[in-house]
Amino acid sequence: MQRFLYSFLLYLSVPFILLRLYLRSFKSPGYRQCIAERFGGFTLPANFDIKKSTIWIHAVSVGEIMAASPLVRGLLNQDSGTQIVVSCMTPTGSVRSRVLFGNSVIHSYMPYDLPGSLTRFIKKLNPNMLILMETELWPNTVHYCHSSSVKIILANARLSEKSAANYRKIASLTKGMLRKIDFIAAQTDADAIRLIDLGANPERVEVTGSLKFIVDVNKAAEHEDEVFEKISLSGRPILIAASTRLGEEEKILYAFKKCLESSAELLLIIVPRHPERFDEVTNLCEKSNFSVQRRSTTTASFHSSDEPIQILIGDSMGEMLSYYRLAKIAFVGGSLVDTGCQNVLEPAALGIPIVVGPSQFNFATICKLLEEAGALVTVQNEDELAMQVQLLMANPEKQKLMADQGLAVVKRNQNALPALLDIIKKVS
Repeated sequence: MQRFLYSFLLYLSVPFILLRLYLRSFKSPGYRQCIAERFGGFTLPANFDIKKSTIWIHAVSVGEIMAASPLVRGLLNQDSGTQIVVSCMTPTGSVRSRVLFGNSVIHSYMPYDLPGSLTRFIKKLNPNMLILMETELWPNTVHYCHSSSVKIILANARLSEKSAANYRKIASLTKGMLRKIDFIAAQTDADAIRLIDLGANPERVEVTGSLKFIVDVNKAAEHEDEVFEKISLSGRPILIAASTRLGEEEKILYAFKKCLESSAELLLIIVPRHPERFDEVTNLCEKSNFSVQRRSTTTASFHSSDEPIQILIGDSMGEMLSYYRLAKIAFVGGSLVDTGCQNVLEPAALGIPIVVGPSQFNFATICKLLEEAGALVTVQNEDELAMQVQLLMANPEKQKLMADQGLAVVKRNQNALPALLDIIKKVS
């Protein structure tokens, strides 16, 4: 009964969904593209064979696409005869998917969780299996795949206590949905316990670790151009503020200004989380009287002997590892504002000391693991951020120790992919 009420309310919200897409498209034009796909109006490529085995992988946005990357490559290497469809919900996720996988997979937006949209999509694809990444739990998606005999795996599953509390409010709907999932590969014991408490079958839940520990650091160097070379050759110490969010850059600029008092040659690279904010963040830096360049337009040499460039805005997609490779110290954004932190494993895998703010719920277990190992430091505010950066800048031995510990943590947690591939084989 709850699912029918949920569907009814979702249908009523369609005009507001369309309005939201329209409004978001002013900052990110991708939101007004491929709208038919969001309602199941997906056109299959000419080479798609409905008789072949098809695995549908859904990853909501960039972070989940990156986490799914080793899985997609593992499946492609394992069986060239299986067709893989990768769906997402955001334009940035779509772009990243196409950059990572090209024509080796079929790309689509995920249909909204409406019965009509989903049944059209499932009928077209005729998938053998649906793999949902992380927390993408949609009642109708699970129901209609289950009723169509599509095997369902929740992979790299994570569930914060906050999210679990929200699911408890619709306990009957949640339990029914979880019971229809064929297997859950959880990131941690805590995630597994929360999912079982909500109704998942304990015999179909296994802790496999996080796919995000699998970071291909060699990919960073493949497409680097002269901008990265110029910055590297400048020899300047570099602080990166990665995946920053609204309200966070002001705090970072405050801390950076303090750091310049003791390290005048320090270069700050700011990479905003969302492309539609590139102009906004550039303007903020300029109004704060910093000398600013953008990665997309810069011709500067970045040598401190020239007119010094103090801040580079990373206004590009798919180059995060390349930005990280330049840095001596990494601040990972989404953590000085309450958005739960972004991926801390990329800098860890590249051997970079990590500083984050107190909001870490998206990566709580991983942040704790890195902090206990001595690879990550948590700061409570911009004053503490400035202090930690200054301490690390003055102590290369501490930098190296944190870098080595971060690498060690990443290397110890590489079992998630083979464990998940075994589960897929078992469930198939």
